[in-house]
Amino acid sequence: MGLDDIKRRIADAEAAAGRAPGSVTLIAVSKVQPPDRVEAVLTAGQRVFGENYVQEAQGKWPDWRERFPGVDLHMIGPLQSNKARQAVQLFDAIHTLDRMTLARKLAAQMQEQGRSPQLFIQVNTGDEPQKAGILADELPGFLASCRDLGLSPQGLMCIPPEGEDPVPHFSLLRQLAVQNDLPLLSMGMSADFEAAIAQGATHIRVGSAIFGERDYG
Repeated sequence: MGLDDIKRRIADAEAAAGRAPGSVTLIAVSKVQPPDRVEAVLTAGQRVFGENYVQEAQGKWPDWRERFPGVDLHMIGPLQSNKARQAVQLFDAIHTLDRMTLARKLAAQMQEQGRSPQLFIQVNTGDEPQKAGILADELPGFLASCRDLGLSPQGLMCIPPEGEDPVPHFSLLRQLAVQNDLPLLSMGMSADFEAAIAQGATHIRVGSAIFGERDYG
């Protein structure tokens, strides 16, 4: 596998779902990947990347952005409220808005910095107590509270429970997006992105299928 293979599979999945070519944004998840692998994907033309940790992203992306213009950087991991300033400075999109304390911090930083990263609300579609995210029935109220702060979330994100069929979770997220008039859906990873595209994903998050398995050692 690799970048070209993933792009081909995305195009095939778009066609199979009757969707327009290029309607799905591929986020290459570069967390803890060796620099040479990331640079190879940058050199191949990929410009949308996802990171899970603010500190890690701060350490590597300013230099790459100078060398590879046009990078679009997405925060896809849990975001601590005390990292809101750095996140607003660094990221073009934040996929993990999941609580009011974070919403308030982001609103303050966006106003202070004059930057407006794209915002996705993370939904806990599996109602898992250990997982971050807004519960489905709490979404309308949370969205209204975000808008009262001056935020304009544009999409939803989910991570289906491990070991479960992801399709019902993707379907639920799509329904919630339609009900709340949100155009963007961040869902689907290396193992299930084709199913996510069939359910309407606009952004998929693919790491190991592009870069190879991560080495956490």
